[in-house]
Amino acid sequence: MGTVTALYRYPVKSMLGEAVAAATVTERGLAGDRTYAVLDGTGAVGSAKHPRKWGDLLRCRGRLDDSGSVRVVLPDGAALGVGDPDLDERLSKLLGRPVFVSADVPERSRLERAVPEYAGGVPEAVRKSASVDATGESITTGGVAPGTFFDFGRVHLVTTASLDRMRTVYPAGDFDVRRFRPNLVVDTEGAPGFPEDAWPGSRLRVGEALFRVVVPTPRCVIPTLGHDELPPDPGIMRAVAREHRIPVFDLGRLSCLGVYLEVLETGTVRVGDPITVREAA
Repeated sequence: MGTVTALYRYPVKSMLGEAVAAATVTERGLAGDRTYAVLDGTGAVGSAKHPRKWGDLLRCRGRLDDSGSVRVVLPDGAALGVGDPDLDERLSKLLGRPVFVSADVPERSRLERAVPEYAGGVPEAVRKSASVDATGESITTGGVAPGTFFDFGRVHLVTTASLDRMRTVYPAGDFDVRRFRPNLVVDTEGAPGFPEDAWPGSRLRVGEALFRVVVPTPRCVIPTLGHDELPPDPGIMRAVAREHRIPVFDLGRLSCLGVYLEVLETGTVRVGDPITVREAA
């Protein structure tokens, strides 16, 4: 059906991540993925989904070294280990308020998301409940998945077919896969359109690991932001909203690209591994 063409993990939530040749899949996702987050004293979990408040996190990069320790590369190139008080001080200066890096999920975590103007960016019921915060941004507030720093799914897959389709819809846009922050990138070998739309409920065998496809991935504002050398482009998500709004649970038709996966069997996945899809019984 296809092959893995890239693997990514993001040791610190909403920071740039790193490409790897192989990864261990555990029950909570790829080992080392979203292990840490930047928090503030109110219980807010740092997420570039609220770019006016947390967008500068995308100027930093999390790296996991061979010993299992995480280091953060700051915009000036300095690399500091998690736990170094200088790191918290430097991030506080970058973000303009006291913050700290933590592996502990707050009991009353708060995840803030900017509300995009285009239809399909958030469920309409959620849009109606939005409020304007101190940054002047219209936001909605929820929580992270219990006991984790994931918004919802613990493994995220994007296909090359979907990116290719979007390039035909919006040729001026740079649909670099890094904008969509996947864990697995899959080459579906010429499949047209959005092949993953047919996968929810199916099982995917990827290397040694087995996954169940849970739901299409609703997209937020993050793909429109600058990532590393990729410039901001608000047209990216407007194009997805025009081309690919599909039903997600009972939330209505949302702008989606990719799918979330649940881990059924752990193991190692590698770039080049074949992927097979087994339809739900």
